[in-house]
Amino acid sequence: MNPLSISGAYVFTPAIHGDERGSFLEWYREDRLIDAAGHPMRLAQANCSISRKGVLRGVHFADVPPGQAKYVTCVSGAVLDVVVDIRTGSPTFGRWEAVELDDRARKGVYIGEGLGHAFMALSDEAVVIYLCSEPYAPAREHGIHPLDPELGIVWPADVEPLLSPKDAAAPTLAEAEATGLLPRYDDCRDYQGRLREAGISDALA
Repeated sequence: MNPLSISGAYVFTPAIHGDERGSFLEWYREDRLIDAAGHPMRLAQANCSISRKGVLRGVHFADVPPGQAKYVTCVSGAVLDVVVDIRTGSPTFGRWEAVELDDRARKGVYIGEGLGHAFMALSDEAVVIYLCSEPYAPAREHGIHPLDPELGIVWPADVEPLLSPKDAAAPTLAEAEATGLLPRYDDCRDYQGRLREAGISDALA
């Protein structure tokens, strides 16, 4: 479980055990996540997203508190998974980092509360599954346009992006900031501090 350049985001590279029968791996380990992030991830919902090549989902985020942390992996095909720092006041505000997730290396990405998340399907079909710390709540869910030129995410040039009407109508990062839509870095840190304290209390109980 290694940190990305954006605080609150980590990439997990599992050990894959294979023989003539197939392979086995642990795609999520709570203890590894706690060691890295400093707090457990509450499991409230598990999603499965099936996309054809070029489908671009995101950049999605939720109000903090409580936000919605995610743990993402690709079980079939390949995607370019992107974490975006949209927390106002963050030292890395506006920065993004991409990790390719596929059915060979089988990496996982943890996206902490307050961060933006997007991915593009690179294979003819890609199946992404992800764990969520909070259930889907439409009133708290928001988006940033994934093709915002000032944000400048470098999507594969040879893949035509296909967006949902909702994502295509999402504001730019600057527009979302101007309207007060974005989470605050300090609020995210305070909330994660409370999660850390709650996790310690549970461990001592």
